[in-house]
Amino acid sequence: MPDTPEPLRTETLLAFDFGHRRIGVAVGQQITASARPLGTATNGPAGPDWPKISRWIDEWQPDRLIVGLPLHADGTPSDMSQDTQGFINELARFERPIESIDERYSSLEAREMLKRERASGRRGRIDKETIDATAAMLIAERWLSQNS
Repeated sequence: MPDTPEPLRTETLLAFDFGHRRIGVAVGQQITASARPLGTATNGPAGPDWPKISRWIDEWQPDRLIVGLPLHADGTPSDMSQDTQGFINELARFERPIESIDERYSSLEAREMLKRERASGRRGRIDKETIDATAAMLIAERWLSQNS
């Protein structure tokens, strides 16, 4: 009997770019190894907008949640790392595997990518929400490139 090819991995994931004011969110697919921004959930003294995050999880039914972990340039945890870990701990309520991935410079990369799109005429005004959601997309793409 000939070798049977290994089935394609088809996981869907939601990626998060945690911030104290906003949490960028993106969806990614392993079968296409691509991601796209979904938007942002607010965050503040009362905590993240869990109902909005829950709606995205209900809609996309992700197999895995990916959270960008903010690290210093030398790879050591940043001041935000502890708060991000608290967010990761709270995401456990959705009973899905959760992984973190180095997100150094994702917001800067997102801002530069969006500026290039604006300069080429493919995008209008760039707001902070768009930058955060695009940073989440880049986090998803990093994970996909390492795990597809």
